[in-house]
Amino acid sequence: MKATDVTTDLTRASAAELAEALASKTISSVEVTQAHLDRIVAVDEQVHAFLHVNAEGALATARAIDERRAAGESLPTLAGVPIAVKDVMATKGLPTTCGSRILDGWIPPYDATVVRHLKDAGMPILGKTNMDEFAMGSSTEHSAYGPSRNPWDLERIPGGSGGGSSAVVASFQAPLATGTDTGGSIRQPAAVTGTVGTKPTYGGVSRYGLVALASSLDQAGPCARTVLDAALLHVVMGGHDPLDSTSIDAPVPPVVEAARRADVKGMRIGVVKELGGEGYQPGVRARFEESVALLVEQGAEVVEVSCPNFDYALAAYYLILPSEASSNLAKFDAMRYGLRVLPEGVDAPTAEQVMAVTRDAGFGDEVKRRIILGTYALSSGYYDAYYGSAQKVRTLIAQDFERAYEQVDVLVSPTAPTTAFRLGDKLDDPMAMYLNDIATIPANLAGVPGMSIPSGLAEEDGLPTGIQVLAPATKDERLYTVGAALEQALLERWGAPILSKAPELAGSVVAGARAAVKGA
Repeated sequence: MKATDVTTDLTRASAAELAEALASKTISSVEVTQAHLDRIVAVDEQVHAFLHVNAEGALATARAIDERRAAGESLPTLAGVPIAVKDVMATKGLPTTCGSRILDGWIPPYDATVVRHLKDAGMPILGKTNMDEFAMGSSTEHSAYGPSRNPWDLERIPGGSGGGSSAVVASFQAPLATGTDTGGSIRQPAAVTGTVGTKPTYGGVSRYGLVALASSLDQAGPCARTVLDAALLHVVMGGHDPLDSTSIDAPVPPVVEAARRADVKGMRIGVVKELGGEGYQPGVRARFEESVALLVEQGAEVVEVSCPNFDYALAAYYLILPSEASSNLAKFDAMRYGLRVLPEGVDAPTAEQVMAVTRDAGFGDEVKRRIILGTYALSSGYYDAYYGSAQKVRTLIAQDFERAYEQVDVLVSPTAPTTAFRLGDKLDDPMAMYLNDIATIPANLAGVPGMSIPSGLAEEDGLPTGIQVLAPATKDERLYTVGAALEQALLERWGAPILSKAPELAGSVVAGARAAVKGA
């Protein structure tokens, strides 16, 4: 879409295009925000990507931005561009449930640092997006409020745990969304919905105000439809935060400049031997190989790289994550906030009895499964055998990355082994569900940044596939250089953005939205 076409459909424009049109006063933030709110009304009943819609608050922010712009005030780049926020981030005055009944109705008294950055940037918050309960899942089917659906096929999953954020971007309900990535929960949803998702370097975006799943793995990042849009949001979200002890005290890498440069000439790109082959859908492999060939055509050198300890990443991850989760979720005790259930037939229940029945009623099966597994792995007599051993494997995986980056500038692999599977297909098979993150988990264990961009459509089902780019820690800009270069090459290859090939869920409501705004 050219900049001159932005006003024909505000919901289809990129965030960069909207920002440019807003800055030139071609459109107003109220118009843009109302168009997206009307789009939500039109399609979210089908997609179920939002858990809470913040129409009044979003429009209030939009009006304030329009007034400041009209007064001649200098504003941040994305001021007036609306955004959706994953429901794992604390939002002052708005519900934050983490997709769980145990936090049903909880309204935080403070904002997560990421949310504060969004507000400081003047971005209207459209609402909170659906997610697997406490970010535990790969399909959003573990949300206590029902699954989100993939806009490409409403009978398929939009990924997880951030399926709500990927779905709102893919269905044009928001130009941007925030996500969190503990083992692939930004990148895997991006792959199966044909969108762009970035997991920054661990510590590159503050975790303050993110309801923790696994503190040494969690990382917030941007969800978008283009690499440049992801870069623009990355800059807003990132930066040092004294409230987060793991926050990197350094400037945000030059990701926007890298996205605009999009030049891979002379770069060495490593194809990870262990992240491909058996278990990967043929269409996923075919689109990945085509993408690698396009990078070669653009002047990159491609070599195969072996990271042998990646074979143990899944096992290590599913000991480390449950262990940290069992500790982090202990605070949901029915004493201070959230759900409280009283045991039946007990006149004066003890705190332990209230806690037991509340956690039983408030937590879903997947959360209970991981709490039990993590508690066992941390128990006396088993700590060294399980959790301790997993941490040693984690060190070996980090060393594999270090050796690989001595040879190449970035690593690439398919993001997910398959396209979006049907709702219910893997719900009763936890191991099959866990295997969806087999290619994304190593980056979280080592703390390195990763990005997924669309690589095309699989021939066998016509659904999106994704290619993953991984870079050394704090070298996030390399993701955007490679991602933008490949995005341009794929645009020429496919003749249009991948998302333009998705089926339309409902007719355009933008004309009505604009008329409503003008009449208000």
